Parts: sequence; C-alpha cells; structure tokens
Amino acid sequence: MSDTPEHTQNASFAQVGDVLRDHQSFVLLSHVRPDGDAIGSQLALGYALMALGKSVRLINEDGLPENLAFLPGSERIESPPAEPFDVEVAIALDTATYPRLGERALHAASKAGLWVNIDHHISNTRYGDVILIDSTSPATGQILYDLITSLGLPMPAETRDAIYVAVSTDTGSFQYPSTTAKTYDMAADLIRRGVNVGAINSATYDESPFRRLELMRALLNTLERSPDGMVAHWLLRDHVRVDLGLMPEDSEGLIDFIRAIRGVRVAVFFEELADGKIRVSMRSKDRRLDVCKIAAEFGGGGHALAAGIRMKGPLDVAKAAVLDSIRRRVDEVSRES
Repeated sequence: MSDTPEHTQNASFAQVGDVLRDHQSFVLLSHVRPDGDAIGSQLALGYALMALGKSVRLINEDGLPENLAFLPGSERIESPPAEPFDVEVAIALDTATYPRLGERALHAASKAGLWVNIDHHISNTRYGDVILIDSTSPATGQILYDLITSLGLPMPAETRDAIYVAVSTDTGSFQYPSTTAKTYDMAADLIRRGVNVGAINSATYDESPFRRLELMRALLNTLERSPDGMVAHWLLRDHVRVDLGLMPEDSEGLIDFIRAIRGVRVAVFFEELADGKIRVSMRSKDRRLDVCKIAAEFGGGGHALAAGIRMKGPLDVAKAAVLDSIRRRVDEVSRES
C-alpha cells in the first residue's frame, strides 16, 4: 500500500466493525516516538480484539517507552521484526502520515491485504483502505472508546486503562480546549468500569526519572522570549541528550511549562536529533495562531493548538526559519485585532 489517499469518505463504525469481525489476524501500529495516545490506542484496540479471539500483534518502530511500561498488557508492544508478519489487516493508529509509522514497522506490516487508518489529526493524509478520522476528537483513544462501546466489543481491563491514559495524556490531564463534556462522560464511564484514578494518574504523572529534571534544568538555560513576550522557545542539543542519557519520552510534555508563561501565545521546542534533523514541537494558546498551518509550511502537521515538524538542520537555520514564520503570523493577528 502507498501513502496516496484512495478514499475521501470516512467509514462508519459499522463498516470498521465489519473489518474487525470478518478478519482473524491483525497488526496494530502507531507513530515513531510514541506518546500515551499512540501506545494507549494500540493496547486499547488490541486487547479488545484479543478478547474476541483474534490474533493480534502490536508493533512500534521505537518500541515501548519506559514511561508507559506501567500500562497493563504493555509487554505486548514489540519492536518490528526483520520478517513481515503473515496478517490480513494492518491498523494504523494516531498517525497522520504513512511514513511516520517507520520503515521497519511498515515492512513488518507489508503483507497485510487491508489497511485501516484511525486518527484524530486534522493533517491526516487519509492513507489506507478503510479510514476513520475525527479531527474534533481530543484523542484517538476517545475515538476507540466510541467505536468499542458502539459496536459492543469487549472492554477488558487493559483496554479500559489504556483508553483512560490515551485521552488523559493527549488532553493535558483533561485540561486542553479539545476536552468536551463527552470526554468527561467517557472518563466517568471508565471509572465506573474500574479505572483506579489515583493509581493510574500517579503512574502517569508522578513517576518521572531524575534525568527528566536534569533535562528541564538544561532547557531552562536556553529559554528565550520574543521582545513582546508572545513567543517563547528553548532548545535541546544532541550532545545534551547524550550527556544526560535521555530517552525520547523524557521530553514529553515539557513544552507546557513555557506554554504556561503569562503572555506567551506560542511555545516552541527545538530538538537536535542524532541524524542531524531537527524536531520542532509547537503549542498555541490562540486558535488564530494555528500552529498546524505553520507546521505545514515545513512538511509537518498536527492540530491548531499543537503541532510538530521534523526538518533538515542545522538547528540554528531551522530555528530561524520557524520563528520567522511564527513571527509573521503573530504580527498578522496583532494587526487584525
């Protein structure tokens, strides 16, 4: 399968349900550098399918992040094997573009005759044969909750807890503007089904390794704000990552600290990767400052208030280009106000 979109219409829950019921073997994938919504979505749907008696493999290009190893059933997340799986269906979860699944993961799933794409990113390129995209949903995990409950699929404890973590982490612990009454209704239902809120929130948010604090100290030393205080950014050089022995997940969520500065409308995190590319994470507190559109200028994507880019270095050149684009949009919004 290529990443050229062949279908523009969303599948219904019933159509997705037909795929899940009519096939026996599945491989579930999520994006490189997976976060809580990516891994949570894989576990949620994967364990629902296992409860139906299906054969399921869960793979991620970068494997299971250390900070999500507390999730029940997470030991089923595998790094891609050298040889492709002999499976009928591949399901891509929480992944806006086909290449972002990773080359080794795509090779492992290459024998699948049918591809399903379930996601909530507005920038999703609509790859695959069966597509279920809801950009109004705060997390792919919430789409899966709606799918599972609507179809009457099993919800074992692994699925229940994974959905809760998927949605919690992608909504800033139910704080971001994308959070709706429906999200809280879902959380309440999961709690009624047995989610231990105290334990799961503690495992999600209160068990950071000390190196994450060291990373925060290093990042604060690079923090800069624009003269008007509307844009804040910091950066991570690759040698700092090596010196501190950082894992990819160690930087997850740290951008929210500078996003929270009073007066800041856009926060940006620049990260120098080992391959020389630059990873850019952006957060906005103003929908008029749509960071997804800014990211799209550089081949990235995401959401209006949260987006990312992976672009060519060097870091100083990439930083200047992205900050210039943000500045132009900030100035446009200021003139319109």
